[in-house]
Amino acid sequence: MTDEVPASAPDVPEEPEDLAAPAAPAPLGLVRTPTGHAGVDARLERLADADHLTADGHVEVYEDVHRGLRDALTALDAPPVPGPYENRS
Repeated sequence: MTDEVPASAPDVPEEPEDLAAPAAPAPLGLVRTPTGHAGVDARLERLADADHLTADGHVEVYEDVHRGLRDALTALDAPPVPGPYENRS
């Protein structure tokens, strides 16, 4: 046995440059079907903003949409507000 160290590391194939760099943002091409509720539809359209962002920018859009959808659902549970002439006390 010898204690010789090879002069150079074995040849390891390098990754092609196109695989090493992250891909540019690209739309997924998903179709958003209108719900008929203007507030919900506006939030769903906001999701399209994520199509042009890198993955680390998606979180802000998703959180904004989630917050808006949660607010819309919460508003459904709120008691109706009487109109100006509906107060009959």
